[in-house]
Amino acid sequence: MYAIRLGDDGAELRPLETWHAEEFLAHLERGRDFITRHISFGSQVTDVASAKALIQSYTDRHAADSGFLHGLWLDGTLVGGLLFRIFDAATGVCEIGCWLEPAGTGRGLVARGARVLIDWAFDERGMHRVEWHASSANAPSVEAARRLGLTKEGVLRESFPYRGVRHDMEVWAVLAPEWRAARAHSGR
Repeated sequence: MYAIRLGDDGAELRPLETWHAEEFLAHLERGRDFITRHISFGSQVTDVASAKALIQSYTDRHAADSGFLHGLWLDGTLVGGLLFRIFDAATGVCEIGCWLEPAGTGRGLVARGARVLIDWAFDERGMHRVEWHASSANAPSVEAARRLGLTKEGVLRESFPYRGVRHDMEVWAVLAPEWRAARAHSGR
């Protein structure tokens, strides 16, 4: 399909497709405890068939223009990903999210890949608002939203039941004019 280089360090953003199922499963197995610490993404993936089913669900959402799934590769190894969990072209609102295994952390992969996808959402698809939802306990995700220049709009108190505990969810967002202005100011 396509690969977008995210710098000179071997980082790439690519669509995750069903033929990546074995690689996706291996990635989740390497990082399962880390990835599922704050989010359930991938927790139901336990074999190649369930890996393929999760990817296929996003392939179907992509075909319906309601969601997208991309992987983050580092030196040819899948180490994480980004997704539009919600993509509503009719209202111009979408929600982007991410996950990483430990080998992908601390390299700016999420920020670099998210910038590409947010640019695409605003510039190519005409979206008006991109949201980022994160558990307040998920400091790396909250910090990623901050680094991207999103605005913290509020906290949904105890709205996210996960692993028997109710977590506060932070809502961060950026509007198309804000994103474009920040991009022009930074020279990206």
